[in-house]
Amino acid sequence: MTYLQELIGTRYPIIQGGMANIATGEFAAACSNAGALGIIGSGGMNAERLEENIEKAKRLTDKPFGVNLMLMNPDTEAMADVVARSGVKVVTTGAGNPGIYMDKWKAAGIKVIPVSASVALAKRLVRAGADAIIAEGTESGGHVGEMTTMTLVPEMVDALDVPVIAAGGIADGRQMAAAIALGACGVQVGTCLLVSSECPIHANYKEALIKAHDNATVVTGRSVDAPTRIIKNQMAREYIKREREGAERMELEKYTLGSLRRAVFDGDTKTGSLMAGQDCGQLTEIRPVADIFEDMYEGCRKVMSSLGTEADKI
Repeated sequence: MTYLQELIGTRYPIIQGGMANIATGEFAAACSNAGALGIIGSGGMNAERLEENIEKAKRLTDKPFGVNLMLMNPDTEAMADVVARSGVKVVTTGAGNPGIYMDKWKAAGIKVIPVSASVALAKRLVRAGADAIIAEGTESGGHVGEMTTMTLVPEMVDALDVPVIAAGGIADGRQMAAAIALGACGVQVGTCLLVSSECPIHANYKEALIKAHDNATVVTGRSVDAPTRIIKNQMAREYIKREREGAERMELEKYTLGSLRRAVFDGDTKTGSLMAGQDCGQLTEIRPVADIFEDMYEGCRKVMSSLGTEADKI
């Protein structure tokens, strides 16, 4: 089996999620320096801001890093060109099929690793030229699909002839080991990094994550085909109430417009969108990303070793 670090040139088989308004060039560099693949999240950026963040990351790390592109962004074409000439090693994508950009990225030596929440979409992405697929289960924070990581990963592994990276609800070495047992070559993580000392979100957001329990999140927007997992708060309760009353997309958007920025930059925990995965209940303290990655990797190795020595007892 080829593990993720062999594919992308990192110390650990871990990708940092490209979280919009959070995954800056500085944060991506910190994650790359700590042994994972740092990712600049272009959500909320235009081409000019993306280029600025890439240059900042280059100044701060000599390790591989990548860019995440949300393909529904109106500036996607210009950002795809920025990525092609930037020298980044990896591009991850979401919200669409990056096929029209594949040739220019491949010509630049960039590995293309789209995020998918379904096997059917993943197959189309592989036919378009994807080098690997991030299988993101519904446990993840932000925009989600319906399948759990536990079911999605092995189905993708069986259906695809490229490496599969597991994402969604992964916060420690036990979950990383489970992902590898399901056939994944590595993992992508996001929620557990929100409480890192390097993460640029507001202190109020971090405090809400640390206070979160096992049932702290809810999915809003299913009725309008925009499912998003966030921590329960005043905004989430009002949104869901109106959703149950049959409100249409335009009315519901008044709750979410600018809500992530309010949470990230203003620390608004009442009407802000506190995107988080179901693993937020595992978060107990603020730590450096280097400690988070090392503990996850060593914890995974420990679990895998213990299973290997005790397999005859099953």
